[in-house]
Amino acid sequence: MRTYRTRVVDTELAERMRVNGAILIDGPKAVGKTVTASQVAKTVFRMDVDGSAQAALDADPSILFGSPRPILFDEWQETPELWNLVRRAVDDRDGVGHFLLTGSARPRDDARLHSGAGRIGRLRMRPMSLCESGHSTGEVSLATIFDDPLDHGVQGSGLAVTDVFERIVVGGWPELVNAGEREARVWLADYLRTVAEVDVPAMGPRRNPTNIGRLFAALARVVGGPINRSATAADVGGARGPIDERTLGHYLEVIERLMLIEPLEAWAPHMRSRTRLRTSAVHHFVDPSLGVAALGVGVADLTRDLEAAGFHFESLVIRDLRVYSQQLGARLSSWRDTQLNREVDAVIELPDGRWAAVEVKLGEGRVDEAAATLLSMARKVDHDRHGEPSALLVITGGRYGYRRPDGVTVVPITALGP
Repeated sequence: MRTYRTRVVDTELAERMRVNGAILIDGPKAVGKTVTASQVAKTVFRMDVDGSAQAALDADPSILFGSPRPILFDEWQETPELWNLVRRAVDDRDGVGHFLLTGSARPRDDARLHSGAGRIGRLRMRPMSLCESGHSTGEVSLATIFDDPLDHGVQGSGLAVTDVFERIVVGGWPELVNAGEREARVWLADYLRTVAEVDVPAMGPRRNPTNIGRLFAALARVVGGPINRSATAADVGGARGPIDERTLGHYLEVIERLMLIEPLEAWAPHMRSRTRLRTSAVHHFVDPSLGVAALGVGVADLTRDLEAAGFHFESLVIRDLRVYSQQLGARLSSWRDTQLNREVDAVIELPDGRWAAVEVKLGEGRVDEAAATLLSMARKVDHDRHGEPSALLVITGGRYGYRRPDGVTVVPITALGP
């Protein structure tokens, strides 16, 4: 049995169990939801494979609900009626932390569910960040950098650029934490094949698995940018011509429901100038390994094409920022000045209104360029309405972190933590 690796969501889960009768942990398959929830559950029912639990649910649900609590209902969406039963059970009991629900897909469209508001807390879980997998020192805390700018030099964990590429290819999947590139590529190819042949068709009307595979590759080629639907429809259709854009919309909706891609919405602050801002979201895979797996590329391919590697590195950084910022209640966005064609890869907004802007650069040699973009963007934001930025960050694949004389902080991804 593998030793459990502490996850950032452990703290979030404990907090929610102190205030909610039930907690839903959702996220894509294989991110470790069941293992994490099992650390605190006293009873576990695996609703996708436990025939006895399914029969008890049909015959007399009280058999299940009378078990020692907290009770974990794993893959609850296979029996959607559980949602309303859990909601009712929370109403009928005093106290908090009674039930846990884990799932890797939102339920079918025909499921009639009460919202669960006020009864069921929600917690998103993603693949492991570099800090969780042991590939970042975590010395630079995202939680504290808003209050305490980096005032001393730091070093990353010692990963070379090719090692960073390997983390892109292997990803943050708990099953692969000790795997090499070859094993990871086989595992991820099977993962994507299962999604295309089993998971997507199970979400509704039959969908073409070959088209789903092409869709993943098309999205991987433009990762970190907005989705051009007409171009993507053409890529998915291939030699037979573009697929219908309504069909493409259904495909995208399903893989979002499977939580495999996440839009990064555009930030639209009040500006001091007449700057025109992009309003469309950019997209990233929930883990960068999905994009490179869909393209069939590995470390050697990324090394030969550093420009493409930079986009997949950006996806890795966005994954880690999502993991670290979620416990802060922060919102992540992207920003682009369409007049100057300048963009900032991420804006992190805290609930109290403080914000930070982030530029991602694979190589340390592009830090000056990134700092100039951040400073230009910061000058254009209306500080009377939004305040001064608490931090301007350049996150790199390099070795060293420090605070520049212009106030911009450089952080290697291998030193960043929650």
